[in-house]
Amino acid sequence: MATRIVNGTCHHDCPDSCGWTVTVDDITEGSSPSAAVAVKLRGNPGHPFSQGELCPKVNHFLDRVYSPDRVLHPLRRVGPKGSGQFEQISWDDALAEIGERLHDVIDTHGAEAVLPFSDAGNQSLLAMIALSGRFFGQMGASRLTRAICGPTVGAGMAMTNGTGRGMDPLEIANSKLIILWGTNTRLTNRHFWPTIEQARADGARLVVIDPLRTITAEAVDTDRGDQFIQPLPGTDIAMMLAMMHVIIRDGLTDDEWIEAHTLGFDELRDNLLEWTPERAAAATGVDADVIEQLAIDYATVRPAGIRTLIGAEHHENGAMFFRTIACLPALTGSWAERGGGIAKSVGSYSEGLVDAAFMRFDLEHIDGRPEPRTLNMSRLGEILTSETAGESAGPAINALIVWNCNPLVIVPNAEAVRAGLERDDLFTVVHEQFLTDTAQYADIVLPATTQIESDDVVLPWGHLWIGWNSAAIEPIGESCSNTELFRRLAGAMGYTEPALFDDDDALIEQAFPSLDLDELRRVGWFRAPYPEDGRPFGDGNFETASGRVELASDRLESIGQPRVPVYVAPNEGPGGDAALLAKYPLQLLTPKQHSRFLNSAYSHLPKHGPAEGDPFVELDAEDAAARGLADGAGARIWNDRASVALPVRISERLQPGVAAIPFGWWRHQHPDGQTANSLTNDTLTEWGGGVAYSDTLVQIEPLPD
Repeated sequence: MATRIVNGTCHHDCPDSCGWTVTVDDITEGSSPSAAVAVKLRGNPGHPFSQGELCPKVNHFLDRVYSPDRVLHPLRRVGPKGSGQFEQISWDDALAEIGERLHDVIDTHGAEAVLPFSDAGNQSLLAMIALSGRFFGQMGASRLTRAICGPTVGAGMAMTNGTGRGMDPLEIANSKLIILWGTNTRLTNRHFWPTIEQARADGARLVVIDPLRTITAEAVDTDRGDQFIQPLPGTDIAMMLAMMHVIIRDGLTDDEWIEAHTLGFDELRDNLLEWTPERAAAATGVDADVIEQLAIDYATVRPAGIRTLIGAEHHENGAMFFRTIACLPALTGSWAERGGGIAKSVGSYSEGLVDAAFMRFDLEHIDGRPEPRTLNMSRLGEILTSETAGESAGPAINALIVWNCNPLVIVPNAEAVRAGLERDDLFTVVHEQFLTDTAQYADIVLPATTQIESDDVVLPWGHLWIGWNSAAIEPIGESCSNTELFRRLAGAMGYTEPALFDDDDALIEQAFPSLDLDELRRVGWFRAPYPEDGRPFGDGNFETASGRVELASDRLESIGQPRVPVYVAPNEGPGGDAALLAKYPLQLLTPKQHSRFLNSAYSHLPKHGPAEGDPFVELDAEDAAARGLADGAGARIWNDRASVALPVRISERLQPGVAAIPFGWWRHQHPDGQTANSLTNDTLTEWGGGVAYSDTLVQIEPLPD
C-alpha cells in the first residue's frame, strides 16, 4: 500500500480559506485513483495565513466525506414532498426526467419559469460559477441576485469610496487602536485573531462593538484599556454619526487630507450638527460619554484600524451602515497611515486576476433574446408562492434547480419557502451531499462531490492568498462535481454550445489566462497583488467618479437615497412601527455562535450538532422574569410569520429587549420543526440587495401546559 500527501484548500464560505493536506492510502502499489482512500486531513503548516490550524468543523471533514448518510446515487421522490421518501435511480433516468420536465416547463410557461438557486456552499471558482451561468444563460432562465451575504457590504462602501475594497486585514498588526465592529473574530475569523494579539502585544488597544457579548467581546481586557460597547441591534449608524459630530466639533479632523481627497465635507458637517452623543445614546442604548470618548480615541490614537465583516448588513439600513463607516477614516485622514482605514473583504484583489468574461454568471445573449428578469434570493418564499414570482413581471416559478445551498434553512421567512416547496406543480432538483431540509422536498436529488474529490481554485475574501485544491480521491459512488453536473444537464437538454462542455482544466485556463497555473499547483497558493506599503488608498485616489471620498454622493441621490449618511431606524425595531413593536416587543437576533458549525452544513453530523447541545432561545434575566420564564423552561417565540417552541437559556450576553436563537440547526433538531429563520424578516436593504434578518420583532411567552 502506497501513501501520498495531497494539498488542498478549504472551500467554505469563511474569510479564512485555510490550506490543508490530505493523506491518501492507495490500496495497492500503482493502483488506480478509484482505489484510493483518504485517511487523514489536517491543516497545512506551510500555508501563509492559516499556518496549519483548522477549525473544529474541518478537522472532522473526512467524517463528512465517508458519512453513511451521504447521498451517493440519484434519487427520485416516491412519497409526499418533505417526507424524505426516495428511491434510487440511474443517472440516465434522472437526466432523462429532468430534461423532459424542464422542456415541458419552458414550452408551457417560458424559460423564465425556471429558477436557478445557489449560493456559496462551495465558494471555489469552478464549483461556484464556472458552468452554471453558461447553462442557465443558454436556457434563458430567470437570474438570481445572490446578495444574502456580502454584496450589500461592498455596495455600501462603494457609495463612499467607489469600491468595496479595503485594507488587507493583516495590516491591523500596525494599528494602535483596533475596532472590531460587528464581527465575532475569535469564532468566525479565528486565523486573524493572532494578528490582533500581535498588535496588542505591541501596545494596541482593542474595542469590540456588537449587540451580543460574544467570545470576542470576552477577550476585552479593561485593565489595559480595551472596551466592549453594546449598542441595540440596527442602531450603529446613530453612533457613527455622533462620533463624526464629536470629531468635527472638537477640531480632530485632518483638514488638509479632507481638502485634498474628499467631496461634500460641508454638507456632511451640516447634517451632523444635531447628532450629539446624547441623541445617539437615546437610539443606541450606549451612554453618551462612551460614544464621545470612542470618537476622541478614534481620532487621536493613531493609526486606527476598523475591522468589520458582513453581520451588520443584515438590517434594513445595512448598506447605509457601510456607507457611513467608510466616512470615518476620511475625516481623520486615516487612509494615509499604514494600519489605518477599514479592513473588510479583500476578495476583489484576487477576483481581479480572473478573466472578466469568465466572472460573468451568464453567456452573452447573442441571439437577440431580451435579458431575463432577475429575482432576489432572499425573497424565495414570496417568489415560490406568487403567480408572478413576487413583485417581478413574468411567469410563476415552475422549476427550481438548487446546488451549493440549503435555502429552507438559510433564507429568511422560511415557512413561506416551505409553502412554496410543497407545491405539487413545482419541479425541484437538488444537487447535494446529504438529504438536507431542502432536498427533502426535491423531486430529484443528485449526488454531489466534496472538496477533496475535484480540482478547483479558491478565491479567498478574508486574505490575499489564492488557493489551489487538488482532488485527493475520485468521486465516491456516483457523485459528481458542480461543473460535471452542468455538462450532464446541458446534454440532457440537447444543447450543443461548445462552451457548455468545457472540461475543468480548460475552465481554469480560461479563468486565469495570465497566471502560471503550474506554479500555483506546485506551491498551492499565490498572493494577489496588493500595495507594498500596505496602504490601499495611500495616494489618496479613490474609485469614485470624482476620484475622492464622497461624503456627499450624487449617486445615492439618483437612487432616491440621502446624499449624506443618515440614520433611519428599521421599521421592524424599536424606532419603527409602533403598533408592531407593541405587539412584538423583543428584537430577535439569529447569530452564528457554535464552534462546531456556523452555517447549515454541519449541524446534522454526529460530531457537530449533538456536541453543541440543542437549539434554545437566549434571554436577559429581566425579560425572562417579566414573562414568568425560568432557565430551561419551554417558551413559544412568535410573530406574524411563525411560531417556534424552544427552551429558554438565561444569560448576560444580551441587553434587555433583545432575544437570540442560534442559526444553523435543521428542522428535525427543533422540537416543532420550525427553525430560527422561520421567524426572520425578508425585507430587503435600502440598496445592495441584502436582507434584514436582524430586524425581526417577536414576542415570547411560556408554552402552555
